[in-house]
Amino acid sequence: MMLHILNRSPLDSRVYRQALMAMGPDDRLLLIEDGVQGALPQLVRHFEEIAGRLFVLREDLAARGLEGQCDDSVLVVDVEGFVTLSEEADKSVSWF
Repeated sequence: MMLHILNRSPLDSRVYRQALMAMGPDDRLLLIEDGVQGALPQLVRHFEEIAGRLFVLREDLAARGLEGQCDDSVLVVDVEGFVTLSEEADKSVSWF
């Protein structure tokens, strides 16, 4: 399993498409920094093909005033959860 880390919003960049195309069936995607906007109900449709494997960093949601506004399909993790995801992955790749 590979952990893909995305820091760009689907509103500002199309790099999320490259990340999705590169993902294998067991890979996971973590939204960080401005990428957390992709967890909002109006934008999560961009990630519907990886339902159950989409994570978002709580601290970055809070920093942007978005905590509690995620779509129910997105799994919210804190920094400790980020570390756990990283440890479970064979490799990780960051998408900027």
